Amino acid sequence: MTTKTNLYTLNYDKARTYFWAAAFIICNLLLPQVCHLLPQGGVILSPLSLIIMAGAYKFGWKVGLLAAVVSPLVNHLATGLPAWDVLQVMTVKLMILALVAGFTAQHFRKVTIPLLIGVILATKLLGGLGELALTGGIEATIADFTIGWPSMIIQIVGTYLICKFL
Repeated sequence: MTTKTNLYTLNYDKARTYFWAAAFIICNLLLPQVCHLLPQGGVILSPLSLIIMAGAYKFGWKVGLLAAVVSPLVNHLATGLPAWDVLQVMTVKLMILALVAGFTAQHFRKVTIPLLIGVILATKLLGGLGELALTGGIEATIADFTIGWPSMIIQIVGTYLICKFL
């Protein structure tokens, strides 16, 4: 039995683009509240990254980019998290994630675990370079691997399941 996976590339002139971006922004407002119930839950689970990666992979880089730019700001304004001093770095990393995930899906037109691992590794590399350029350090990127490795597994498996069954 094979399951066909529909991947989309939505444009900014489509209402569906804004519908899905808004849905992911709302998810990104609610899911972190649950994750932050755990000590260091935001760092360990990276809930925004899961939603951005899945959204960009399933609906295209434009949906992902819109959600990546708006989600951290809405979260900060509504809850104070992410903290103002990490907001810029987090937004850049999420934008990179949206672009890499969206372009990977658009190019390969399929979702596989190896492709998603590649998305994660490319994003961590580019995000680390972005963080280095913005802050002069890469502490958060190192923490992504040392503390946040569960989030990478969750992003890979979660994006796979969302793309296959949403």
